[in-house]
Amino acid sequence: MLFVDERGKGDPVVLLHSGGMSSRQWRALSEKLGASHHVLAPDFLGSGKNPPWPNDKAFAWTEDLDGVVEVLARLDRPAHVVGHSYGGLIALGLARLHSARVRSVAVYDPVAFGVLYDPPDETGLADLARAEEIPVFTDQARGGGEEWWEAFVGYWNGEGAWKNLPPASREQFLRVGRKVFLEVMSLMHDRTPAMAYAKVDVPALLLSGEHTPIAARRVTKILSETMPNAKLEIVAAAGHMGPLTHSAEVNRLVEEHVRSAAKSR
Repeated sequence: MLFVDERGKGDPVVLLHSGGMSSRQWRALSEKLGASHHVLAPDFLGSGKNPPWPNDKAFAWTEDLDGVVEVLARLDRPAHVVGHSYGGLIALGLARLHSARVRSVAVYDPVAFGVLYDPPDETGLADLARAEEIPVFTDQARGGGEEWWEAFVGYWNGEGAWKNLPPASREQFLRVGRKVFLEVMSLMHDRTPAMAYAKVDVPALLLSGEHTPIAARRVTKILSETMPNAKLEIVAAAGHMGPLTHSAEVNRLVEEHVRSAAKSR
């Protein structure tokens, strides 16, 4: 059972954090929506207030998906689901596999990289290869350690980004490093094709940053052309961490989407 930060009453909104973070990522949006909605922000397995994930235990991203399904099963009506990066992949999985429990979906840079493979998107795959070609990126022995985080954060936010983080932030990421490494290895093997998302017909907001890596921008573009009720928004001047660096704009867009989706019943 996942720990869930819960507040407010009304239509449910589920907020799913990115890999390495926790439900605290969505604190500002949770407080704002909590004035008129029942907001649930779970911590994924091994994250936040959940017990640490054992370093020697295997993991598949669908285990976090199953954990959130249990959260949704407690509700008496479908939920608006919001996710960032890894949380965005989980949100899309919920909308695709458990559509009766999802009222709408809003995702920022979902790492649904399977859509790049079928049909092949050469531009996106070439950018994704930048990470895969770094030896430490897939190294089981070093995965989740400092070298791995330097490569991982560097791919998403630019060279030197890891060392520019405050020491406390680096320590926090290192504590959950092995779990995040296992998340990444699992999702990198996902080959869910673009057409699998064609049946996701709930109102969908697909967000990406102007400076997000190309592979993730291609994912949102492909999904926006595949999902029948999707809208694509590019957040100016933002990168992959836009929900944190440009939280006011991202939260505004998400809140508007949730309120608009509620009226479309």
